[in-house]
Amino acid sequence: MTRTESWGAMRGTATIRTATLAAATAGALLLTGCGAAHDSAGSTSPKAAAPPAGGSPGKKPAAAATRTLPGVGPDMSAAVPASARQAIVVYGAGPATSKSTVALFTRAADGLWHGGPTWPSHNAIHGWTTAHHEGDLKSPVGVFTLHDAGGLLADPGAKLPYHQSTAFTTPASWPKGYHHDFDYVIAIDYNRVVGTSPADPTRPQGESKGGGIWLHMDHGVGTSACVTVSKDAMRYLLRTLAPSDHPVIVMGDTAHLAG
Repeated sequence: MTRTESWGAMRGTATIRTATLAAATAGALLLTGCGAAHDSAGSTSPKAAAPPAGGSPGKKPAAAATRTLPGVGPDMSAAVPASARQAIVVYGAGPATSKSTVALFTRAADGLWHGGPTWPSHNAIHGWTTAHHEGDLKSPVGVFTLHDAGGLLADPGAKLPYHQSTAFTTPASWPKGYHHDFDYVIAIDYNRVVGTSPADPTRPQGESKGGGIWLHMDHGVGTSACVTVSKDAMRYLLRTLAPSDHPVIVMGDTAHLAG
């Protein structure tokens, strides 16, 4: 059977949105964009792209403030809401690779973007696409809002609404190294209902468009569609991203970002 984003396909279930915690846990994460996908490139994957602003992982880049997000061209820049004062940019190393770099930027009152920490990350094992669909093992290129967070672990002090639940438990059949993937997650608002738990499987645009695409903890290789960073990075982002700053994520390979 072909791997898909759907936990239902992976776990042999077809559970739809439920009203009780027990049912939600049984059918947990039914339609998530991150499964036990393995990066076929392994250790030979290309080196992650560094954001144009520079800086080392987890360190604040010593870059000048810019009017637009570094490395993001006019088309993508136009899609960033004027209200957004926080932006995560995912710089994919290439259109068909799973290595990437995540950088956090903050927009000041004068409209200039200031660079913050950067971290190594992974995206989908087959790279990126501008027309994401269920099971393509690619991450969607675009600009998406960030409204909801959650995870298996207790709230670490998140500013976004945080939904702790055993629904974020990974299947026992997954490799051991993947069992902490969903300890912390931030929902990427692609084909989902804003204001609900990231585990809510509802897909307003239909099942074929895929869904359940998250920012979550890294397991060392590519994903089915999500973007991953370290536990420390997830905790930092959860404690930093604030609803009042209307955070967004701008994601894609560097060529698409610049286009």
